[in-house]
Amino acid sequence: MDALFQPIADATGASVDQIKLIFCLLFSYPLGSVYIRIPTAHPELKHAFSIAITLFYLVPVLNLYVGTIQLAFSIAGTYYLAQRVHTQRMPWLVFLFTMLHLTINHVIRALSDSGYETMEVTGPQMVLTMKLTTFAWNVFDGRRSEEELDKWQTSQRVVEYPSLLEFFGYAFYFPGILVGPYLTLNEYRALVSGSLYKAAEKEEEEESMLVDPMPRRLVPRGRKRVAFRKMIVGLAFLGAYVTFYPEANFHLTIEDEFEAKRLLSRIIFLQFCGFCERVKYYAVWTLTEGASIQTGLGFTGYTKSGGTRWEGAANVDIFNIEFSPNVKVLLDSWNMKTNVWLRECVYKRVTPKGKKPGFKSSLATFGTSAFWHGIAPGYYLSFFFFAFVQTCGRLARTYLRPLVLPATYVQSRHSPPPPQTTAKQIYDYLGIMCTVSLMNYGTIPFMLLNIDDSFVAWNNVAWYGHFLVGGGLVFFYCGGTIIIQEIQLVRLKEERALKQREEVNRTLRYGAPTSPSGSSTPGRAPTLPPVDDAMRQIERELSTSSSNKSD
Repeated sequence: MDALFQPIADATGASVDQIKLIFCLLFSYPLGSVYIRIPTAHPELKHAFSIAITLFYLVPVLNLYVGTIQLAFSIAGTYYLAQRVHTQRMPWLVFLFTMLHLTINHVIRALSDSGYETMEVTGPQMVLTMKLTTFAWNVFDGRRSEEELDKWQTSQRVVEYPSLLEFFGYAFYFPGILVGPYLTLNEYRALVSGSLYKAAEKEEEEESMLVDPMPRRLVPRGRKRVAFRKMIVGLAFLGAYVTFYPEANFHLTIEDEFEAKRLLSRIIFLQFCGFCERVKYYAVWTLTEGASIQTGLGFTGYTKSGGTRWEGAANVDIFNIEFSPNVKVLLDSWNMKTNVWLRECVYKRVTPKGKKPGFKSSLATFGTSAFWHGIAPGYYLSFFFFAFVQTCGRLARTYLRPLVLPATYVQSRHSPPPPQTTAKQIYDYLGIMCTVSLMNYGTIPFMLLNIDDSFVAWNNVAWYGHFLVGGGLVFFYCGGTIIIQEIQLVRLKEERALKQREEVNRTLRYGAPTSPSGSSTPGRAPTLPPVDDAMRQIERELSTSSSNKSD
């Protein structure tokens, strides 16, 4: 079928495999309309439909003949292990089996020197690995008592083991087989049975019965509108990628022409290159999100105004990536489904029972993420760098951020948002600039893949990311935290003295203060109760921490 796609590839400058991938994503939209019309009373037809479409994509379109056999082998092996092994080792056996298989194919890919423009089995296999390992943990949780589980584990536990047809239908769910999104078995079952829409309002159901009194599927309004809006956005990003990527990408940062520019021009150009590199991910993830919504996946309830929300299939939050105020928001907004997988199937699972996740849990999570992506050293350079970026960002939020907030502001889960003072706004804008520039700097190795090119690119922008992060860490760990704590302690004392003077003046002017329901202090703005106690507690904690660090 390559001959059908070659003219489009020649016209756009993309590879044939890239054009075929986009074709599969777009073709899933009309197929999604067919899928959702299959009666929920016949789930076996939906399973078979997904399997047939996936095989069509993998074999005649993408020519992944051997790859399809490998995917089927992973699915069958996981199905057998999860069904037969009833010990605590079962999820780890599935994890080892699927990750080892994926790593072997990553090695083969690296030896064949295949680039991003080549479509081969590791792409679908990465998505499948998330599904299979999650399934193994869900089955394991289904064999445990609910008292031992947290909220996510309880909602996703598998008590009734699926049939082989249902399991293959889940693994080969066609809109997400190539680039995601990944979903759990219970989410797939809710989609197939229609129970995903049980949150639909009663009046919507009654309205549909007035139009058609015959029993029928109830799908909330707005599905098609949201799906095709995602398609338009995805195609727009795809157009931007085709237009700008040849002129702005990370590979240009190692060219002599780039090195000849002024340093400031190089750093500014790098930011544009970073955006153009991300555009292709925005395009494919938005397209596949829309295709998934077209099948009915992703319904998450209603807005306050009564509109439907379809956010359950999202894999990327574009706004919070391009305008991230801190690294945590950035990482939480990128490849969101993979973040869920890493959190639920690695981070929590390697933590001993009764203990909180610590350094070992974080290390295991970063290592798993790196191995899942591949064996190219550029992946590990990026993850290693971002580990330090995350540490620096956490220290900045802990110590610097309180300096731009009122001294009496106490951060908690239920506390009101902090006031947007001028200092707070400047802090937020600087945070966005630092986060985005570090993101563009840190993802260079992720895209260039090899160490030599990564070091050349970093050197051409004067290692600004390393200096920024390294300087921050040196400041915090070499006495900066003590200085900041002392400054904050002075602010607390001044604020408390000011409050006491205001209270004395108010007493002299109006007399003794009355109860909150009285009228002696009209119009007094509420403060976080009790302010004095909170300030004293914070002062004691800061003083204790300061003296410990001084020792």
